[in-house]
Amino acid sequence: MTDAPQPAAPQPAAPLSEAEDKQWASFAHLGGILSFVPVLIIWLVFKDRGPKTNAEGKEALNFQLTLLIGYIAGAILTIILIGPLIWFATWIVGLIFSIIGFTKVNAGESYRYPFNIRFIK
Repeated sequence: MTDAPQPAAPQPAAPLSEAEDKQWASFAHLGGILSFVPVLIIWLVFKDRGPKTNAEGKEALNFQLTLLIGYIAGAILTIILIGPLIWFATWIVGLIFSIIGFTKVNAGESYRYPFNIRFIK
């Protein structure tokens, strides 16, 4: 009997160029406008392919998870009628800081959010 050929092992993805690394790092911050899901996807897909995307993706993901705590608090406090205010304020803060992060990283800088719980180190 002959042995069947073994399938080739998957090859790691090619590293990102400097421009692509900056672009995906910027998109990681901008993805926060929608929710933490786009940020998580960008970070998981590109974290091993570019150092800037890894660092900025972690920062953006930590910020989005911090905001998620605010959304949950708003949902709980809806019972006493201040929840919608907390929910809206959390959304506005997330929108503003995500856009600031996008513009800073797109300009080639690094961005740290003014408040952030470091869930992912």
